[in-house]
Amino acid sequence: MFKSGRYSGLLRPISYGIDLFLIHFLAFKFFGFGFPFFNFVVFVTIAWILTSLRSGFYEIYRFTHITRIITLSARQGTIFILVVFAFFGFYKEFAILNKTVFYYSITVMLCITVIKLTIFLLLKKYRLILGGNVRKVVIIGLNQKTDQLRKFFNNNPVYGYKLYKTFDLRGSDKTTLDECFDYIVQEGIDEIYSSVAELNNKELLKLVDFVDNNLKILKFLPDNKEIYSKRLDFTYYGVLPILSMRKIPMDEPFNKFIKRSFDILLSVIVIVGILSWLTPLLGLIIKLESKGPVFFKQKRNGLDYKEFYCYKFRSMKPNPSAHIYQATKGDERITRVGRIIRKTSMDELPQFINVLKGDMSVVGPRPHMVSHTHMYAERIDKFMVRHFIKPGITGLAQVSGFRGEVETDNDIINRVKFDIFYLENWSLFLDIKIVFQTIYNALRGEEKAY
Repeated sequence: MFKSGRYSGLLRPISYGIDLFLIHFLAFKFFGFGFPFFNFVVFVTIAWILTSLRSGFYEIYRFTHITRIITLSARQGTIFILVVFAFFGFYKEFAILNKTVFYYSITVMLCITVIKLTIFLLLKKYRLILGGNVRKVVIIGLNQKTDQLRKFFNNNPVYGYKLYKTFDLRGSDKTTLDECFDYIVQEGIDEIYSSVAELNNKELLKLVDFVDNNLKILKFLPDNKEIYSKRLDFTYYGVLPILSMRKIPMDEPFNKFIKRSFDILLSVIVIVGILSWLTPLLGLIIKLESKGPVFFKQKRNGLDYKEFYCYKFRSMKPNPSAHIYQATKGDERITRVGRIIRKTSMDELPQFINVLKGDMSVVGPRPHMVSHTHMYAERIDKFMVRHFIKPGITGLAQVSGFRGEVETDNDIINRVKFDIFYLENWSLFLDIKIVFQTIYNALRGEEKAY
């Protein structure tokens, strides 16, 4: 366990020990001994271990993104607060204030999160500066994907992967699998990365047998030329292994609750704090410039491809082609006030009503006009995947430079690429980051906001 090079056998138990010490020490500081402290220690320790195992709170690896750590901390913190309140709800007779319990829970989670991030960042510096905590790796197979992996290892020493060799199994200077095995044993390699496309079934079985018999870690680079990103879900039906096409984080009930709570909170803030006074003011200006309604509603496709009415402040003169043709640069249909509100994205604010109704989310794939959706569904591969989740007012594609008019197929292809990545890698922290990036872009002004 300690020599395999996978991860330190002591790191995780030490993390458990530090976190539990903080939980109990801060409990003493906040509450003293004037309550059943021993019962609290036993209850919270068992609850912490069980919930952390369920949430994967300690499943942190060298390649884990920092946003993942923050998301896990937020999730574990929410559960921890509920656990602590449940304990003191049972022992009401000790009359400890809810405010004190809340401050205690928040302080514990802040301390644990800071320590967790500090250890994570210190390990990165340790690998980079002192060259410790390194895993020896080789790559089997030579193609575009393995070359990208080679560049990743060489350009990111903070992850602690030291690439010893890349074996070419098919070229003029090819190497046999047996020669690869000899080299791996001789150099004490920890991990083997192999391209699935470079191996036939016989070679694949031979490689699997070798790693099993020599206690090596084997990881594959899938041959997915037609797929933008994949997070395959591995489960068992009885004893039969099943691979699902993709795992969508928002399908989990807890994540649904978190995302919906975030949507409701933000939409209420915008509707009450901004739309309540902006609507009559902007409505008067829109009415004075051109005849027609203040709001413009248009059918869009949402979750599971169902149609709904999407609301906006009207930025164009009423015209019969509004539901067919998207706005273009210098579009004569756009009014003077329309140009201003479109440039600042203020025309999208009424969509927070859609969010509150449940038709949309604050962050998600941008919905298109129904006519365009039908067209893209026929022309663009995997376009329909976007409809596994609710559409959003803003999205990862929009803050990554793919908003506004679709001028070429490349625009919509890249939009789909980012949307699929978002739905497969959703986190509350990612939503918050996209919201702040959207606000920044709106204040700065965007080239394609017309």
